[in-house]
Amino acid sequence: MGRAKPYFCIMRKIKLSPFSAVSLHILFWAFYLLLPYILHNPQERADRYRFWAGRSTIMNLFWLVFFYANAFVFIPRILRKWGIVWYILTLLVSCMIIFTLGNLITIEFFPDKEFVWRSYVPFIFSFISFLAMSSSYRLIADNFVKERMNKEKESEALKTELSFLRSQVSPHFMFNVLNNLVALARLKSNQIEPSLIKLSHLMRYMLYDSDQDTISLEKELEYLHSYIDLQHLRFGDDVKVNLVTEGQIAGRMIEPMLLIPFVENAFKHGMGMIKDPFIDIKLKANNTGLEFVVSNKTCTEPEVKDKNSGIGLNNVKRRLELLYKDHHELITGKTGNVYTAALKIAWK
Repeated sequence: MGRAKPYFCIMRKIKLSPFSAVSLHILFWAFYLLLPYILHNPQERADRYRFWAGRSTIMNLFWLVFFYANAFVFIPRILRKWGIVWYILTLLVSCMIIFTLGNLITIEFFPDKEFVWRSYVPFIFSFISFLAMSSSYRLIADNFVKERMNKEKESEALKTELSFLRSQVSPHFMFNVLNNLVALARLKSNQIEPSLIKLSHLMRYMLYDSDQDTISLEKELEYLHSYIDLQHLRFGDDVKVNLVTEGQIAGRMIEPMLLIPFVENAFKHGMGMIKDPFIDIKLKANNTGLEFVVSNKTCTEPEVKDKNSGIGLNNVKRRLELLYKDHHELITGKTGNVYTAALKIAWK
């Protein structure tokens, strides 16, 4: 069993279209049926060669039928539904039918009866060989089907979970933005109207763009800029935000709303009773991948966390695991009073 696993791992990587699979079957059987004529020895007696080639062709046609009958009828319809006893009986009957008909047809064309009827030993060997090949083919075919179904189920499960995670992002984001608007309303700020306009732009992105599997990195950056502008309307010059982009941004695709939780987190925990707060954001893209680093000044005292704290980051960590498994690295940590989240994504 230890040797079978690598074999199946290799076979799983082979993807054939139905047309290619049928073509391979036709080529195999065409070659097998022509094999007696390919192996013709010119020095062999003509009458003996005709008998051997003719009998081989007749029996090979029977083996062709038996191969597919066992793979598509005997195993799925008899063995799996009626059990091993009926399956063995079916094989015994098939063995007798092939042996009898094969010899009778051979006798019809070649009257050397004694030689024909004494050839049961190689016949049994051939029967066992084709039974093994047919059963192995069925096992491999079933394994392919099972793997495909498992992958489809896994894919559907991932889509469902990703949809759920995305559905969490928007309410969580809206909750934070509305808190900002409430704060502006209490201050009777004249920035409420510009804030609502910015909010409408953000909502348009969430409603129409974030529904896609991927979105351009440029649009994700526009979304980040709009969110930062909205925060500026609330905090003004109380916080310094520095956003730097480098590299090849155009043409790159990313999952929607994947970067915003890091910036949200920086504003949430980088403001308040913090002296001279700052938020540094750096995004770099190249041919190999994306680097996104967000740093913010934090309070030296331990924060009192509410029950909703960390929803955004936990959400994005799970999405990264689902979408960029083995293709990303996320490092978060605090050095002194500066908290940093560094994300690296390798393009697939």
